[in-house]
Amino acid sequence: MEEFVPDAYKQLCDIRTKLELHYKDLMDIEFTVEDGRLWMLQCRVGKRTIHAALRIAIEMVEEGLINTDEAILRVDPEQVDHLLHPSIEPTAAAHAHPLGKGLAASPGAAVGQVVFDADAALKWSEAGKKVIMVRLETSPEDLAGMHAAQGILTARGGMTSHAAVVARGMGKCCVSGCGEIHLSAGQFELGGTIIKEGDVITLDGSKGLIYAGALALHTAKLEGDFEKVLQWCRQAKRLGVRANADTPADAAKAHAFGAEGVGLCRTEHMFFEGKRIEVFREMILADDFAGREKALAKLLPIQREDFEGLFRAMKGAPVTIRLLDPPLHEFVPNELHAQEELAKKLGIPLAKVQSRVTELHELNPMLGLRGCRLGIMYPEVYNMQVRAVMEAALMVGKEGLHVRPEIMIPLVGKRSELSFTKKNAEDTIAAVLKKAGGAKVDYMLGTMIEVPRAALTADQIAEEAEFFSFGTNDLTQMGCGFSRDDAGPFLRLYGELGIYDRDPFQSLDQEGIGELVRIAVQKGRKTKPNLKVGICGEHGGDPRTIHFLHGIGLDYVSCSPYRVPVAIVAAARAAVKEKLGK
Repeated sequence: MEEFVPDAYKQLCDIRTKLELHYKDLMDIEFTVEDGRLWMLQCRVGKRTIHAALRIAIEMVEEGLINTDEAILRVDPEQVDHLLHPSIEPTAAAHAHPLGKGLAASPGAAVGQVVFDADAALKWSEAGKKVIMVRLETSPEDLAGMHAAQGILTARGGMTSHAAVVARGMGKCCVSGCGEIHLSAGQFELGGTIIKEGDVITLDGSKGLIYAGALALHTAKLEGDFEKVLQWCRQAKRLGVRANADTPADAAKAHAFGAEGVGLCRTEHMFFEGKRIEVFREMILADDFAGREKALAKLLPIQREDFEGLFRAMKGAPVTIRLLDPPLHEFVPNELHAQEELAKKLGIPLAKVQSRVTELHELNPMLGLRGCRLGIMYPEVYNMQVRAVMEAALMVGKEGLHVRPEIMIPLVGKRSELSFTKKNAEDTIAAVLKKAGGAKVDYMLGTMIEVPRAALTADQIAEEAEFFSFGTNDLTQMGCGFSRDDAGPFLRLYGELGIYDRDPFQSLDQEGIGELVRIAVQKGRKTKPNLKVGICGEHGGDPRTIHFLHGIGLDYVSCSPYRVPVAIVAAARAAVKEKLGK
């Protein structure tokens, strides 16, 4: 063009520069040249990939066209996920037809051979094979297999099902709630195709798609441009950003991503590795208090070591530790062969194991014997955990780190529940510190607000709690009346019909559940003006939710380690928009 119509070319370059300086952004312009004359047809702000968005924002700041606040607004936090997880190569995805679709439960993509249980996932992985674990639904017993797998596919479960929550924490790709899957012995059928154990499939956890065969993947990597923009975001945001982390490895990853502490350590996940699950089952099957104490004495050093690792990984940042939350039935085997094996290991009759499993069965376990109810019925369990926390804090404190444990009591709905469990915790803490010669630990005792009654009576509960952390997975479940494990199929239909514009387990229902959060914050701070308030449900990594939480005055959000950079960008955008009145 410069050679054949030089005048029109020069004019186009001048107009392009004027448009960029006027709009202060990358412009997509359309034009034509007729008989040597330039005609401008239209212009609009140009679309861009996340990599291009970062580079453009940085260069425009360096050129003085925009400031760092405007640059932050140019970065879409949802796109940040593409920097943190592998993805299917666009050309490969364009020519592939998915077998079916489930929920986009955990972002990224994965290729592997299909296995149907945790044992197979472990064995195949140890043999050097990459595997995708396919289950009807996962449970805590599947954790080792989930660690070994490249990705997880389930037929049941929603955005806050066990598979989805654990996969996000691990940074694993997961597609959940694919109701079209028909599982049978050693195979599954989807979209008219039979997939057998050992067959290769590809998962797209960012879109919820399942493909037969291996699709080419693009490896994710954090680059210098993102680190620079992330630093601007850290300076601009008001909300703290913590991570949900259950292991030292998770905590170290979160710290590397910029997490300012652990907002949720789910201690139940610590009981499913190696020999500890056997000891925990021994406690559950004990006949009396003395038997439970004997088993808990074996668990104490294991828990203490777990917490020491977390404190070291976070290097003095606060660590919120939730005491045991799930119902006990999740820790005992339901299959006959596993029950027989457990009875043999513990040297007890099979009938005793089966009787205890039957006793623990509940019609609605999410509303049954769990959370603080366990701590009230079996206070020795919570006392062991509190002791392990404090002894670990003392041990790591001797290494020169300022350890800040925050002990969180879950599922409180009434002040008296918190009073009871808090008193036991304080007595245990006092005994540990006395034994240590009057040593000091900078600790806090608080609660998880996840029962609607707790939100509505937060002024009373704040009299006992030093901090609140909203467990919005359960708060959504109880507030909306949706089972978080079973709601996937009809919530998809609800989205299509416009009943809910977003999955309320993925993005907070601000009109309903958000109002419960707002009420709890206002009432809690009416009692204690300086009450620390955060959120540790999966909504803590959702940009839209983060903007809402910034507006109602939360102190921090907590999310899975791989969502920490997303949350930092979203928190910064919320602060900038408030500053600019947008």
